[in-house]
Amino acid sequence: MRLSTIPNPLSLRGSARKHKQFYRSPSSIDGEPGGLLRAEPVRVKLLPGVQLRVRAWRVLYRSSSANGAPIVVSGTVLVPHGTYQGPRPLIGYAIGTQGHAQRCAPSLQLAAGLEYETPLITRILRRGWAVALTDYPGLGTGGGHPYIVGRALGPAVLDSMRAARNLADTGLAEDGPAALFGYSEGGTAAAWAAQLQPTYAPDIPLVAAAVGGVCADLEYSADFLTGGRFAWLQAYAAAGLDIAYPELRLARYLNDHGHRMYPKLIDTHIVGQLIARMPYKFDRARYVVTDPLTDPGWLARMRENRLGALAPAAPVLLTHGAADQAVGYEQAIQLHDDWSRLGVDVTFRGYRGLEHLTAAVAHIRTALPWLSAHLADHRANDTGTPPITGFETA
Repeated sequence: MRLSTIPNPLSLRGSARKHKQFYRSPSSIDGEPGGLLRAEPVRVKLLPGVQLRVRAWRVLYRSSSANGAPIVVSGTVLVPHGTYQGPRPLIGYAIGTQGHAQRCAPSLQLAAGLEYETPLITRILRRGWAVALTDYPGLGTGGGHPYIVGRALGPAVLDSMRAARNLADTGLAEDGPAALFGYSEGGTAAAWAAQLQPTYAPDIPLVAAAVGGVCADLEYSADFLTGGRFAWLQAYAAAGLDIAYPELRLARYLNDHGHRMYPKLIDTHIVGQLIARMPYKFDRARYVVTDPLTDPGWLARMRENRLGALAPAAPVLLTHGAADQAVGYEQAIQLHDDWSRLGVDVTFRGYRGLEHLTAAVAHIRTALPWLSAHLADHRANDTGTPPITGFETA
């Protein structure tokens, strides 16, 4: 069922009480995943004080947890002004790492003009495509964010697309073309959405998925990060797993140092602040009594969230920086090989010499023409752009 919106936009400068109420779960969330619970127009900004000229709505919708339980997730739907020749494509945009704190929600950052991925989102909107942008579980709505846990993130992405199509004012066709885009945590989320779509959301037949900087293997990543500048991401991921699977009980593994560090991870900082504040040489042994990565329960949940065992039905573009210092390059190659063995139409593009952030720029430059070709978007600036295929290192 489509839900129409109320006429007056919600501003972040408005009533704090009203603002908090929007993200509060209703007393009953019965219904199908992707069903809209609440929606209202919102002004989004490119930068503080610089409004983005786009129609936008903040939404609250039903989704599923990593264990399949019904949950409530918030997000944003953005639709360009003007008409589009044919059904307007809908992009399920899976955003990169924001943080653990409730205030890190992309919907809040967009409204404040502080979202660092807004320039990338704008490039998609300029092509006339609509965007469904999930906040992911726990951001905005509270309750803890299952950071990098694909079985929690993938459903939230797919259900944001369902919610966008259920929003009457968008003008989106229920059977219009749809695709996925994401990088870093967003690449992981979009890759999981692509894997889960055939069984979880067959009503969203995807045309394509462009994913980059993907954390495909949590177990491998924990070893890869050890001793590096981004070793603190081990703690970030552990917090996400603990939130997704409460039976893991992370707190019982922490020593006094760990108990002091944990609130810094999940209660206060946006990711950019954490990069500046976390120890350069993070050693997880300093924070634990016993390493949770030696526990069979932890290892089982990490392996359960390893990409590559399920086959996306849509063609996939997979990109990665060969010098990525946050997410190992080898596990991306392994994901390509795993999907290929399952018969997936997967194209790999590796970027020589590029690390995690510079590869993000390369990813969008590769992904947008690739998505255009698969969405059959033949606007003048895309004419003659051939699809990218195969395995290539640039």
